[in-house]
Amino acid sequence: QVQLVESGGGLVQPGGSLRLSCAASRSIFSIYAMGWYRQAPGKQREFVASITHSGSTNYRDSVKGRFTISRDNAKNTVYLQMNSLKLEDTDVYYCNSTPPRVPWGQGTQVTVSS
Repeated sequence: QVQLVESGGGLVQPGGSLRLSCAASRSIFSIYAMGWYRQAPGKQREFVASITHSGSTNYRDSVKGRFTISRDNAKNTVYLQMNSLKLEDTDVYYCNSTPPRVPWGQGTQVTVSS
């Protein structure tokens, strides 16, 4: 059974930092590139960042220089370090393969507010 479990979200002030974690089933983590996505209420889910097994990364323009994606292949875990957070980063964040191939997890809420 494929599982994706996101954690690490919370409430942070503008300019603050958060580190998200996603524990994935080995069946997906060992095969695919992994990514982070986010979704606001009433909007489509959007790509945030991805990372291949070899560590090649890709980011959406609005988070370049602020977010860093990484993965621990031994722990089947992918991370998203988010620095210099902005109000517009407020969303529910999800992980999945890149492109998404398995059912979505519950996500983790990130709220940036003063």
